[in-house]
Amino acid sequence: MPQAITTETAWPFSQIGSFVNYLVAECGLAENTILAYRRDLVRLGGYCQTVSLNDVQKVTPKDLQDYAHSLFSAKLASSSIARHMVAVKMFLRFHQLSGLLKEDLCSVLESPKLWKRLPNVLSRQRTVELITAQDEEDPLYLRNRTLLELLYATGMRASEIAGIELKDINFQIGYIRCFGKGNNERIIPVHKLAQELLIRYLQELRPVLLGDKTHNTVFLSRTGQPLSRIEVWRIVKRSARTAGLIGKISPHTLRHCFGSHLLQGGADLRSVQEMLGHADVTTTQIYTHVDQEYLRRIHKKYHPRP
Repeated sequence: MPQAITTETAWPFSQIGSFVNYLVAECGLAENTILAYRRDLVRLGGYCQTVSLNDVQKVTPKDLQDYAHSLFSAKLASSSIARHMVAVKMFLRFHQLSGLLKEDLCSVLESPKLWKRLPNVLSRQRTVELITAQDEEDPLYLRNRTLLELLYATGMRASEIAGIELKDINFQIGYIRCFGKGNNERIIPVHKLAQELLIRYLQELRPVLLGDKTHNTVFLSRTGQPLSRIEVWRIVKRSARTAGLIGKISPHTLRHCFGSHLLQGGADLRSVQEMLGHADVTTTQIYTHVDQEYLRRIHKKYHPRP
């Protein structure tokens, strides 16, 4: 007879909290969407308890198909089933990115293709207002100002910028190395202003935060520990409130502005793809926003008729 499974420690319950943190810090989803996904995964957890499935390594394609059939049997609305499938797919991909799951199980789950909605892109002026809306009297001003400038300068994800180490920075050539999804490495150029702020932070504030510790992580918390991606998210949110920006603002907003503003300035899609670390250029097309003025310039420049 199988042992009782506690919801605090058994899979998938044990990973739901980390997954929600990932959605908040990395994906820039609306709060209601995140809450809905969490409810969907709690339902998945209930199903897993009934079939004594408490280890992601033991999940099979048939288990996922059986769960999908259980949703149909419960006579849920098709839109609810589609959302469940999306939540489960994202949850499994999160396990892959975290190194907890090697096999791609998502292909067995069918769901309607959903329109990928773009977050609002800030204008260049509003972006500058966001990254400069810092209280210079704040003891952590230099860290926060540098972090925001680097987010916009590089397009890094929250987890990527939280994970960069001293050895990843090359001031002589002017680039930062970061490791993205799937631990894929990429090199991103860094402009002069961001480099200057980073040098100041490393020389003036980081040693104070570090104290007698020995971390190699660039960005540190008030207590000298490596900054978490959730704290990166909070820094961006606080800056957005200070700047009076209304709407959903997250680290991913600055990533999106990075790609969009490069494209608007004339950068080619392949270069933006490389800097954003997208495996497929179609993903870059989703993340980059082409404004009407840019389209008019392209049309005027390349169309054979004046």
